Amino acid sequence: MAERERKRTPPYGGVFIPRNTVLDSEAVGRAVRRMAHEVVERNSGLEEVVIIGLQTGGVPFAEALAAALLDIEGVEVSVGKLDVAFYRDDINLRPVLPEAATDVSFDINRKVVILVDDVLFTGRTIRAALDAIIDQGRPRSVQLAVMVDRGHRELPIRPDYVGKNLPTRRDEVVNATLDGIELGEVAKQPGGMP
Repeated sequence: MAERERKRTPPYGGVFIPRNTVLDSEAVGRAVRRMAHEVVERNSGLEEVVIIGLQTGGVPFAEALAAALLDIEGVEVSVGKLDVAFYRDDINLRPVLPEAATDVSFDINRKVVILVDDVLFTGRTIRAALDAIIDQGRPRSVQLAVMVDRGHRELPIRPDYVGKNLPTRRDEVVNATLDGIELGEVAKQPGGMP
């Protein structure tokens, strides 16, 4: 769950309480680097590859993936940001934040788009992202990279690159950042809504 969602969706005023650390920052870095090698191998290089991170949680991982690709191959890959708020099927339940705007300043037509997110859960955010990408152009293909695949899919969405498979209960929350991956719960703060 992205930080904005934790703050503004039920439980209102909730606070993430970590129960345990699944990966530390070094392990996250190794996972990103492994995924970068997989991207290079699968696409036989980076000539037609662009990266788009989902606002807000996927953007840091998209930038880290691009940095790893630059380090490995010496090729600078274009990186964009995609806000899917208006494409979601639960638009009335989630906030729309102006600071989480779409910024794809390059042509995606006939490109291989690596779509990057922090946590893959039900698959609904990725479904919305696919609609948003098609509004940007017609890529040759779209591949999905996620730092954490926690299961519980509601749609037939499957990632191509995974940092960590982490089976969870539906009521658990995964907090994925470049500083580490934590598993815990969101507790409601006294007073309810902010």
